[in-house]
Amino acid sequence: MEILSKAKDWANSLLADEKGQISSKRLVGLICALTLCVTMYQNSFSEAHIAPAESLVNAVALLAFGCLGLSSVDKFTSNKEKIAKATAPAAKKEEALTDEY
Repeated sequence: MEILSKAKDWANSLLADEKGQISSKRLVGLICALTLCVTMYQNSFSEAHIAPAESLVNAVALLAFGCLGLSSVDKFTSNKEKIAKATAPAAKKEEALTDEY
């Protein structure tokens, strides 16, 4: 049971965003990436006329990379917002001090 609990915690941490909630972008990105990998593996053993259209494969790849890339951009933008909020009072204090002189 401990192994299942650890696996569940790992899966939740994999899909969780900075706030600890499950991110739909990460979920869709991982599903697309897994689907793309399974499709490519399966097509390596099938005939060429059974393979999916190249445009469909490219669309799924772009969706996967786009979703995963957007979730990583969100991580950095939230850090910038946190830094701006944390340094804003200090900047106001410096302005007040310089205005007094």
